[in-house]
Order: sequence, then structure tokens, then C-alpha cells
Amino acid sequence: MIEEFKTFIAVVEHQNFTKAGESINLSQPTVSTHIKNLENYFNTTLINRSIKQKNISITDNGYLLYKRAREIITSIESVKDELNSISSSIKGHIKIGASLTIAEYFLPNFLAVFSEKYPDIEVEMLVENTHKICEKVKSSNLDIGLVEGSLTSFDFNQKFFFEDSMILTFSPDLEIDPLNFNINSIKNKKWIVREEGSGTREYLNIFLSNNKITPRQIMVLGSNHAVKEAVKSNLGVSIISKLVTDSEGDSLATVSLNDTYNRYFSFITPKDIKPSSTTTLFIDELNKFSNFEK
Repeated sequence: MIEEFKTFIAVVEHQNFTKAGESINLSQPTVSTHIKNLENYFNTTLINRSIKQKNISITDNGYLLYKRAREIITSIESVKDELNSISSSIKGHIKIGASLTIAEYFLPNFLAVFSEKYPDIEVEMLVENTHKICEKVKSSNLDIGLVEGSLTSFDFNQKFFFEDSMILTFSPDLEIDPLNFNINSIKNKKWIVREEGSGTREYLNIFLSNNKITPRQIMVLGSNHAVKEAVKSNLGVSIISKLVTDSEGDSLATVSLNDTYNRYFSFITPKDIKPSSTTTLFIDELNKFSNFEK
């Protein structure tokens, strides 16, 4: 029944049998069998299917079962974690998602401390941009997400754990004086940007809008390291996290921005679902490590 519940959850969240099967590594016939088994067991229709199952709609009973199934799966994982914690060594497994800046420049130090303290907790990490991490947490494919900035969705519990500063950066070869910086000196420059959906790109877009800058050309790169290296090579200017530039010394010129461009790293968990004991422990240790109050 547990596997059937997991399959049904995937179908509801993907609204498609094929995509649901791909997300949990099951064939479409197996997905159909799992759904049929649930409908037979509960003696009700959970999903209305069109011809060839290209379009589906979830019944009211289906949505009720979906909610309860998510609660059941979460409870089972929580019980597993609690049983593991009874032993002398705390054991468990946690699936975390982190945006690129957090994964590259914050988490390594934290995970080193966490893993030394809890060597029997297995940490599985997915690195994606903020938008994709939110999607994974919402669909319960991750226990917790670590993302940049504030979210507009009410699908999550969100709490800040670190304050970050965004800064303007460019190559010293541009011969722009950071101490006597004038915004006009960069208005006609090429911009190195992260992809849409990343927290860093969001703040860069805000900066461009606030300063009425229309880039004459942009280069889109998929990681902070790539952006940093492109700027060092004098391919353009950018807005990136201070964490990214802190270790670069004189190889990058930087200009501090006002508090408008400060942002917060936060952790998110699904709303209405109690975190497992391992996730709760991870959050507690994260808060201790960051020593952040907001």
C-alpha cells in the first residue's frame, strides 16, 4: 500500500500518468495498476480519465486521499527516523535541496561540522536554482530546501538563517574607480548574468530596473563560479553574492550596494506536514551554526 500511495501522490502532482511514472521510475502500466489497486481497496473513483489517459482530473475523494497519503508517508519516514535515533548513535537520512550560492559557498563548512557530529546521518543533496528547489519541496521530493530571498508562495514554512549582501563586481582592467563609482560608467557594459529562476538573477534584474539600465548585451551562465570567472576575464560586469567574491582579493573590483540588495537565505519545508526528526535536528544545527537572529 505504501508504494501505491507514493504512486498516487506523484500522479496528482504531475497530473499525468507518464510524467508521474518517470518521476518515481515506474512504467505507465505499473502506475495504472497502482491507481486501480487503490480505487478497488477504497471502493471509490480517485481519478477521472480521458481517452488514452492524456488528460486526467482528480475527484474530491482523490484529493482527500492525496492529503492523507502525504501525511501517512511523512509519518512513516518520521517513525523510521525515530526508531533509528533510539540506538546509541543517531542515524537517519535527509534529502536537502540548495540553491547554487548556498551549496557552493555556505553549505560546505556547515556540512563538515554536521557530518562530524552526526556521522551516521546520510545527507543527500540536490543543487538547483531557487525556483526548482521550491518545486521539489512542494512535491515532497525533498525534506527541506535552502533558498535565497523571500518567497511569495504560501505552500511552505519559511525561516531565515543567514543574511547575504549582493555587490556589483567587474574586472580591475575596466579602470573604474570603486571608491568614486558613478553608475553611468557601467550603463553601456556587457552584463554576465545567472539564468532566470535563480535568486541571484532576481536581484540583478532589480538593480537594472532601479538604475534604468538596459544591457546592450548579456551572457547567461549557469553557476556563480562561471559568472565570477567571466567577470575576472573582463567579459562583462555583474551583481553577485559577496560570499562569491570574498576570496578573490585584487582579481575582482567590487562596489558595495545599499541595504536594498541585502537578502536572506532561508530554509523551507512543506506546509501542513510535520518535519521528520532528522529534518528537525538538521534545522536546529543549521540555526546554531549560522547564529542568525531575525
